[in-house]
Amino acid sequence: MGAAAAVLRKIMAVARPEALLSRAEVLTRYRHLREISKRHHSAVLDFLAKDAIISQARRIGLAQGKTLVLDSIDDLNLAFDLAIHTAPKDRSRAIDRYARAARLAPESDELLVLEAMQRARFSIISIVRRHPIAGLIVKDLFRGVEVWLVDVGLESSLPDGAALATRLFTPEGFAMTAGVLVPLDSELINAVADTPQLLRKRPDEVIDDRRFAEAIYRAALARGIMQQVAYQDGIAESG
Repeated sequence: MGAAAAVLRKIMAVARPEALLSRAEVLTRYRHLREISKRHHSAVLDFLAKDAIISQARRIGLAQGKTLVLDSIDDLNLAFDLAIHTAPKDRSRAIDRYARAARLAPESDELLVLEAMQRARFSIISIVRRHPIAGLIVKDLFRGVEVWLVDVGLESSLPDGAALATRLFTPEGFAMTAGVLVPLDSELINAVADTPQLLRKRPDEVIDDRRFAEAIYRAALARGIMQQVAYQDGIAESG
């Protein structure tokens, strides 16, 4: 894409304000960026050590010792998410190791998406309303902000008021999901509310603590909630 991609981004961000964009333009851009994110997601898996995956799987109830215990191979995507986007304080994240090794053209959409994926944040969101052009307006419940989220599957399948846990990244004017979706209900929230390591933290600290995402994933797996979610090329689709 190169220079053409840079021009298109400027058109999206400056010359064509949000109110003037058509649904077709937004969805074309979204699908292009989504395909790039899928390629990055696949490539970063090569930067995950087997022991790291097993260790993360064990923390969310998907392994006993060094043996995986899975109801569905797709459940492993939750362990991949944590191993890609989080790390102990003395370790580097796989997404950052991949970014250092990648040789991407400056101002390319590939670099734009990868840098946005490096900034992805675990979020608990609630569907507020449909966006007038495409996608959804969602409320980040821990950070107290509204976000324009473009996701064709969520737009067509989730009612207003639905809540879910996901990891969001924002490559330009709208946000996208980084790979996983966990439908939430009051029982699941209650199951993780008393996580001992998090009880003394402020809400803004809890949401950025990788142990909170682990607790959500562990509870969702234990309750069979992930059966509601399908994956395509490692990216979650709500059905």
